[in-house]
Amino acid sequence: MDLITLAEVSGNLSAIGYGLAAIGPGIGVGIIFGKAIEATARQPELGGRIQTLMWIGFGLVEFLALLGIVCGFLFR
Repeated sequence: MDLITLAEVSGNLSAIGYGLAAIGPGIGVGIIFGKAIEATARQPELGGRIQTLMWIGFGLVEFLALLGIVCGFLFR
C-alpha cells in the first residue's frame, strides 16, 4: 500500500468498537431471560419476584450497553 491509498481510508472506528462491545450485553440479556424462564419453570409460585429481579438485571445490562455508546462519543 502506498501513502495515497492509506490517506483515502478514513472514518470512525468507535462504531466498530461499539459493535464488538454490544456482544457482551446481548449475551447477558439472553442469559438473564433464559435463567428467569428456567427459574419460573422450577418455582412457579415465585414468578412475580423472579420477574422483578429479571427486569432489574435487564436494566443494569442495558445501562452497560448505553455506557458503551457514551464512551465512544467521549473518547473520540
